[in-house]
Amino acid sequence: MSNYHSSNSIGFILLTHTKTLQIYRLINKLNTMFNYPVIVCHHDFSKSDLCVNTLSKNVLLVCPHVQTEWAGFTLVEATVQALKLMSEVPDPPDWFVLLSGADYPIKTARQILDDLTSSPYDAYIQYERITYETYKHDLKPNMLWLKNSYQRYCTKSFSFDYLKKYFAQLNIEILLEHPLLTKPFLPFSKKLACFSGSQWFCANHKAAEYIIDFHSQKNDLTLYYSKLKYTDESYFQTILANAPHLKLQNDRRRYIDWSSGGCHPKTLLMEDLPNLLASSAHFARKFDIEIDSNILDELDQITSDTISL
Repeated sequence: MSNYHSSNSIGFILLTHTKTLQIYRLINKLNTMFNYPVIVCHHDFSKSDLCVNTLSKNVLLVCPHVQTEWAGFTLVEATVQALKLMSEVPDPPDWFVLLSGADYPIKTARQILDDLTSSPYDAYIQYERITYETYKHDLKPNMLWLKNSYQRYCTKSFSFDYLKKYFAQLNIEILLEHPLLTKPFLPFSKKLACFSGSQWFCANHKAAEYIIDFHSQKNDLTLYYSKLKYTDESYFQTILANAPHLKLQNDRRRYIDWSSGGCHPKTLLMEDLPNLLASSAHFARKFDIEIDSNILDELDQITSDTISL
C-alpha cells in the first residue's frame, strides 16, 4: 500500500455499481492528481464485485452498502451514508465532489482547488424552482424537464385499485395539480419551496453537515421523498436552496451532453474533446472505456500536473 498525505481541501464521494476497471482508473486518477485525498466510495456490490484489497488506504467504503436502483431514493441514502463517513474522518475535507464511476476530471487539480478554495459559495449545484406557473404556462422546449419535475414532486394522484375486484375494466385515477388542492399532501410551503436539478454537485463542509443533520431528522420532506422516484434530482437541491445560511452557485461544475435525448446523457468520445476543453466545468460525464478509452488517455495528458501538499 502507498503512503499518502491527505489534503484537507478536497475529498470525493463516489457512487459506483458497475465497470470496475473504470472505477479503479478514476480512483487512481484522483490519487495521482490530488495526492491521495479522502475518497469515500459507495459501491453497490449487488450489481458487481469490487476488489477492495487493491484499493489505497485513503479509499473508505460504505459498509454495509445500500442496494441502489436507478432514480430511486436509495441513491439519496447512499450519498448521505457516504457523506456521514467522510464527516467522521479525523480531518474532514473542506470540499467534497460527488462523482459516479463514469465521471472524469477535465481540469487540472490546481485549477479545481483554486476555484473551490477561493469560492464565496458553499455549494455548486444546479437548482431551479419548480412552480405551478411554469408547469402550466411555460411552453419553451428547454422547460420540459421543469414540467416533468412538477409532475414528479408537486402533484398527487389517487388510484382506486380496490374497485378492479368488481369492475375489471375500470381504471380510475385522479390527479391533483393545483397547489390549493395538493397542499394537504405535500411537504412544501412558503418557507420550503421545491427545487430540481442535476444529481451531481459539489459542496463545502458546512453544506455537507447541514445535509447530514437535515436528513437525520426524519422530517416531512425526507419521509415524502422516500416514497418518490427521481428524488436524487430534487432532494439535495430542495434542502440546500431553502437554507438561508448557505450561498449557492447555480452551476454543477459538470459537463454533461444531453443532445442525444432520452433518459441518459451522451457517452463522450474523442470528438467531444474540444467542447470539454472549452467548458468551465471541472469534471465531465459520462465516459465508457469499453467504447472510447482514448479520450481518457488524452485527458490524462491535459490534466497531468499534480499538486504537492
